[in-house]
Amino acid sequence: MHVLVVDAANVVGSRPTGWWRDRAGAAARLHASLLAADLDTNLDTDLVVLVLEGAARAGQAEGTVGRVRTVHAEGSGDDAVVATVHEHVAGGDDVTVVTADRGLRERVTAAGGTCVGPSRLLDRLPE
Repeated sequence: MHVLVVDAANVVGSRPTGWWRDRAGAAARLHASLLAADLDTNLDTDLVVLVLEGAARAGQAEGTVGRVRTVHAEGSGDDAVVATVHEHVAGGDDVTVVTADRGLRERVTAAGGTCVGPSRLLDRLPE
């Protein structure tokens, strides 16, 4: 199975949309876009894991809707992303993380995942 893990804070923060005024709303919009995306064609993935931290957690409840699972980071979003990578790699899944965070990219690679930048995801999502 191919799993796409989305570092929501990094992805939302990659474009100046005014997200900082409404972090929960930005998270809800990203979640809605992921649900509306054709995961097979546009994202070539079986499951999306959306990792939310801080105030963004109010934008979407934890749980799975369709093929999008939302995870709330209790502390560091980066730690939750890496834990998700470890979990899925241990289960034999191919994992790609969407982030531009250089430090997180190093941790993901060490955990057995690969990374792509936010534009790779955002350019494939419906407006």
